[in-house]
Amino acid sequence: MNRRVCVFCAVVARQAEASIAYEDETVVAFMDLNPVTRGHLLVVPRVHAVGLEDLDKATSSHVWSVGHDLARALRRSSLGCEGINVFLCDGEAASQTVFHFHLHVIPRYADDGWDFRAESPQRERSLLDSDARAIRDAIASTH
Repeated sequence: MNRRVCVFCAVVARQAEASIAYEDETVVAFMDLNPVTRGHLLVVPRVHAVGLEDLDKATSSHVWSVGHDLARALRRSSLGCEGINVFLCDGEAASQTVFHFHLHVIPRYADDGWDFRAESPQRERSLLDSDARAIRDAIASTH
């Protein structure tokens, strides 16, 4: 997405409203405008990156670290959550709708109505081994 029309870049630049829960020199964390549950946060790098492939390792590590800290804060907050989902949508096929990398930190409550479990049949070991080999080959080709 073009940086000039990226809503998350606008939030980072303070050109769009957001309810900010945390910020530092690398990330801004704010309340999701369309939350799955009360307290749903987005952790967004200040630098525009569409997905994981576009994010350097240091920034990526920091996003996940801040997500961890925010999950702990949600657990200790007065919101009374009983669980946490940390969720990433990387690419349109993975349901990414805003094409600026962002990590969802979603507090969960008993009977909150959100469910994303799918029926997943067990995969044969030979196919799992083949998939693991393909991933190992890809790792080797990037080093």
